[in-house]
Amino acid sequence: MRDDEADRHDAAQWSPIDSDGWYAARNATTALRDALINAGMEKDLPYLRADLNAFGHGLVELGRVSPETAESLAELLRRALTCGQAVGDECSRAPEQPIRKD
Repeated sequence: MRDDEADRHDAAQWSPIDSDGWYAARNATTALRDALINAGMEKDLPYLRADLNAFGHGLVELGRVSPETAESLAELLRRALTCGQAVGDECSRAPEQPIRKD
């Protein structure tokens, strides 16, 4: 019947916090935010946010970045890839300089 409790949950009552996609996007955004803070880049991605598309799939919006920020992200990824191939404790210590090239 139309008055059944199961039929009362429709699109007008839907909330993103009822979605696994929302939580996945939020958790990924938080992890990225924390890594950017550790790299000294917390102000470089002002449009970073969690989002959902029309199908309820979680998305992480990075937004536009300056060329300097793109270079800093590239350097961060290069360091991470090098660290993954390093032998010993070389990568366990904090870098002497932050990623930012200010």
